[in-house]
Amino acid sequence: MRAIYNLGIALFSAVMHAASLFNEKVRLGVRGRKAQRDQWNNYRAKHNPKGPLVWVHCSSLGEFEQGRPLIEALRRERPEVHIVLTFFSPSGFTIRCKYELADAVLYLPFDTPGNARDFVRSLAPDAVVFVK
Repeated sequence: MRAIYNLGIALFSAVMHAASLFNEKVRLGVRGRKAQRDQWNNYRAKHNPKGPLVWVHCSSLGEFEQGRPLIEALRRERPEVHIVLTFFSPSGFTIRCKYELADAVLYLPFDTPGNARDFVRSLAPDAVVFVK
């Protein structure tokens, strides 16, 4: 089953790269992920957060709006927490890339085994919130 999923993600990634030649929104996501690899690679070592790191993932802008009260409460109640906000959708990322309550706003990389391993190791989050 894992092999089928990984094959599906590889095909999805290839289709997204091909579609980026014709669709601006897809192009933003593909280019954004590629450009950000250096930003999230060795994230903890580069940013040295003083408090716990919480990774909040919102696939889209709509999910961000659902999770926003949680981020606001977390920032208010625990200001020492380092918040990394990720998006899958270019529309969510583009609109919220400078969200003032997050210490970093990043694209979630495509879900390949290598990307997932590298991303999670790089962030080494103390807590993870997936807004659904």
